[in-house]
Amino acid sequence: MQDRKFVRPRQKLVEFLRKKGIKDERVLQAIGKIPRHKLITTALYNRAYDDTALPIGLKQTISQPYTVAAQTEMLEIKRGDKILEIGTGSGYQCMVLCELGAEVYSVERHNELYHRAKEALKQEGYKALLKAGDGTLGWSTYAPYDGIVVTAGAPVVPDDLIKQLKVGGVLVIPVGDDKTQSMLKITRVSETEYSQDEYDDFKFVPLIGEKGWGE
Repeated sequence: MQDRKFVRPRQKLVEFLRKKGIKDERVLQAIGKIPRHKLITTALYNRAYDDTALPIGLKQTISQPYTVAAQTEMLEIKRGDKILEIGTGSGYQCMVLCELGAEVYSVERHNELYHRAKEALKQEGYKALLKAGDGTLGWSTYAPYDGIVVTAGAPVVPDDLIKQLKVGGVLVIPVGDDKTQSMLKITRVSETEYSQDEYDDFKFVPLIGEKGWGE
């Protein structure tokens, strides 16, 4: 019964994101299915479907729904695509990727969040392969990937991530300083060539790791 009261707020969020410029209906449908309220503390339930980032502990946040939708849309996911996510966090973005039929691999730096997200995904019936580790190094075991999405702000584009893209693959990553970042969409055109598009400013927690902001 409790979940029913969140149906309308989720629908309103989808309508808001559509008006804000998200065009991929598959992405909007996925956002409309994910129980975001289950990934935050009950004290924040009344804000669960606001278009805003919310704290999840350890100085981390569950991403703003618009940001999740925008990054996912940029990936142009096809069912069966192999997608690497850097920064599992609450598991919200991971669930959206799974809803789109992607084969998801996700790396989380914080052990506590890794275990929490793993349990949340299991409870909601989503299958993804997670590990705790330094996301700036990617996950070479399962490379190359059709798409890579980074959910934290980086000072530069980690070269390990570029190398783990398939030809034709897309890396979506926010790059900038500790205040704002520009969203980069980098496409691997050939073994040695890449194209890049840049989008409006975003705000993320910092990407920590060997190829990020450091420990």
